[in-house]
Amino acid sequence: MPGSCDSVVRPGGLVTLNVGGKLYSTTLETLTRFPDSMLGAMFRGPQPALTDSRGNYFIDRDGKTFRHVLNFLRFGRLDLPEGYAELSLLRAEADFYQIRPLLEAVRRVEVERWRQRTNAVLHADIDLRHRRLHYNVRRGPQNYELDSCSLEIFTANVFCTDRHFLAILRKRLGQQTNADEDPERVHIESTRQPSEDSVDVKLDERNNSRAKAEQWKRQPDDSITIDDTRLSPDNSMDEDDELMSDYSGSTVCHHLSLEWAPCPPQLPATEYAKQKLYPLVVSDGKEIRTAHEFLEEVLKVALAHGFRVDSVFPDPADILNARSLRFVRH
Repeated sequence: MPGSCDSVVRPGGLVTLNVGGKLYSTTLETLTRFPDSMLGAMFRGPQPALTDSRGNYFIDRDGKTFRHVLNFLRFGRLDLPEGYAELSLLRAEADFYQIRPLLEAVRRVEVERWRQRTNAVLHADIDLRHRRLHYNVRRGPQNYELDSCSLEIFTANVFCTDRHFLAILRKRLGQQTNADEDPERVHIESTRQPSEDSVDVKLDERNNSRAKAEQWKRQPDDSITIDDTRLSPDNSMDEDDELMSDYSGSTVCHHLSLEWAPCPPQLPATEYAKQKLYPLVVSDGKEIRTAHEFLEEVLKVALAHGFRVDSVFPDPADILNARSLRFVRH
């Protein structure tokens, strides 16, 4: 085993690191950007070095988080994906490597997130449209009659600057995100149709969310090839993209869009399912059948989390028949 870090420094000052099983390539200049840090001290002179089987310098720390540590050393600023949820781990890594400017940057992000959670705006509106549905009713083996009924189709949109509150509201409305499926879609849980208990509903700003995800993928291509192995300083990108996917339904996106249609009493359940219609059922089993009931649910959750009503539309004096509510929290 090599006795000093000189053995893992390639010609030209190129250094290959194995951090928790993930390979990174960078320069000696980048690693020693902050001389008083642990990395600076480690690579300024010959020190005992632990290497892997390929001769890469090994650090037994979280490999995925080291991506952000290394990018901070490169650019001198902290750039995190929107919705990044591992600040406490990043703070611990910054403390381990003793990079004081990174620690200060993490604390600033934490303070800003706390401020955003404290001061928030919530807007909820709902629209109703009617649809006439015609269908066949079987009266006998060869006897079918044409019948019809009126459907009420509700479309609701919710926006909140506090993504944590929006996650709570989603849970109240019976919504869950599934990391194994399209992260830009959510499911409405239905107790009315056990065999078809969910429907995909597109979130608002889908294209914007995808564009944001692509933006974080556009990093400089500093990868190299050593011993026929392609090494990239950002090779933990895939895991962070998965993290963003896990949160894109509940945290990254600040919008929630829903569409549902309560089943009319005269409409057979089989025809209701055939039309791919679904009710909206909140977490305690109550079905939302009117616009007022939906806004009432939003109102209850909002007031319980420190919001107050700021405006009511169309009639500020008639909150019971509102179509749009705006809340603020200071």
